[in-house]
Amino acid sequence: MVEKVVKVDGMTCSHCAETVKRAISNIEGVKHVKVDLESGRVTIHAERELSCDEIKRAVEEWDYKVVDC
Repeated sequence: MVEKVVKVDGMTCSHCAETVKRAISNIEGVKHVKVDLESGRVTIHAERELSCDEIKRAVEEWDYKVVDC
């Protein structure tokens, strides 16, 4: 299992956090996603190494921005 932590801007409420969680969860190989709304940190556990580009594509499709990957 691989762990990756990214920072996402634009999340202001629990609905935003849930949207980001679902978007990342839909990436192939992702097993668990934990979103810390206060810090903007998203911890991802996956079966494989995820590229920043695929995480950005999933998140930015919903108008949030990955600022640290």
